[in-house]
Amino acid sequence: AVREGAFREDLLYRLNVVNLRLPPLRERPGDVQPMADFFIRKYAAANGVPAKSLTAEAQRRLLAHRWPGNVRELENAMHRAVLLANGPEIDESAIRLPDGQPLGPADPAARTAQAAATAAEAVSRGFVGQTVAAMEQQLIIDTLEHCLGNRTHAANILGISIRTLRNKLKEYSEAGVNVPAP
Repeated sequence: AVREGAFREDLLYRLNVVNLRLPPLRERPGDVQPMADFFIRKYAAANGVPAKSLTAEAQRRLLAHRWPGNVRELENAMHRAVLLANGPEIDESAIRLPDGQPLGPADPAARTAQAAATAAEAVSRGFVGQTVAAMEQQLIIDTLEHCLGNRTHAANILGISIRTLRNKLKEYSEAGVNVPAP
């Protein structure tokens, strides 16, 4: 809007004190379950009903869903689930999409991607005190090892292009770092 002249540049700099990039919910599968539990408690209290836990299958389907509507879609789905749940737990049949359709079955590929993302997150916690370059190199190599050398899958998990990944791997190889074979 500033480039188009529709927003004052000086006002942008006054308002833009901290700029955060918050990845979409589909890139943060570890956040789905805690957020779902929070929304269940919130809407159970708001509607005067007891808070129920999610069944294992309901949890699997929540993790497998892509959440194109992000956190707001999850919140609304949990609100509907609190109201529609019959029985002692919230099962997958109570969780509905905005169009009223049930969540699709848990996809094995989505579970694999979620496990890879969780593993990458666990690996990244050991990077405190390292330089950014060393941390980046270790994260890329560990992710590639986790993906059994699959460059495309590793690039998707890392959120970088395949070309960027290949360039980094070439750089590491030339520096003598052992890079997993494809």
